[in-house]
Amino acid sequence: MQFQGKTGLVLGVANKRSIAWAIAERLAAGGARLAFTYQGERIEKNVRELAAQVDSPLVTACDVRSDDDVVRVFGEAGAAFDGGLDLVVHSVAFAAAEDLEGRFTDTPRDRFWLALDVSAYSLVACARAAEPLLEARGGGSIVTMMMGVAKAALDSSVKYLAWDLGQKNIRVNAISAGPVRTLSARSIAGFPTMEAIVEERAPLHRHIDANDVGAAAAYLLSDDARNVTGTTLYVDSGYHAMGM
Repeated sequence: MQFQGKTGLVLGVANKRSIAWAIAERLAAGGARLAFTYQGERIEKNVRELAAQVDSPLVTACDVRSDDDVVRVFGEAGAAFDGGLDLVVHSVAFAAAEDLEGRFTDTPRDRFWLALDVSAYSLVACARAAEPLLEARGGGSIVTMMMGVAKAALDSSVKYLAWDLGQKNIRVNAISAGPVRTLSARSIAGFPTMEAIVEERAPLHRHIDANDVGAAAAYLLSDDARNVTGTTLYVDSGYHAMGM
């Protein structure tokens, strides 16, 4: 029960196959009390049903493109958890389906900025809103998922946020996962090929799943990682180390 007495906010659950849900299950099994957000009415029912499984006190809509919405959500989380938070899971990303299939060169400006706004800047907005709640509990931990074209921006943001928030004992880390069969993965052209390549060329010669990412996130969010910040942890069977 390494998360006994801890409270957290999880952004990005869509369904039971979501990486964010795998992380939430680990945290809840460890004793954490969790609040959840959802994006849009289409997935609200799924998120509420999953949240009920872990007795969540708060499930609320969140449009991470709106600073006002982000502030509202963290305010609601603070109210639900007596003014403080220990953990934040940021598993939010978006890219238009047509941009995942065509050439990157053909991505129009508006959809490029939309992808960066949702996938990268939202981490900055969430960290800013979370800071006073995490500070109220003596510090805490934020974990984000590296995704798509926003990876470089996220990587840099994690390092800057780790520096800015470290003096308040707030840690910021990221996970870069290999191919995981999630709802969003279905929209990626050639996803089965990606899985096959990882299985063939990664040192461990096997796929990963959402539970593997959940275990890694649980470590980064736990006190066992109290001196780990500004880091990207690869969960890809070692594929990243192969230089191919």
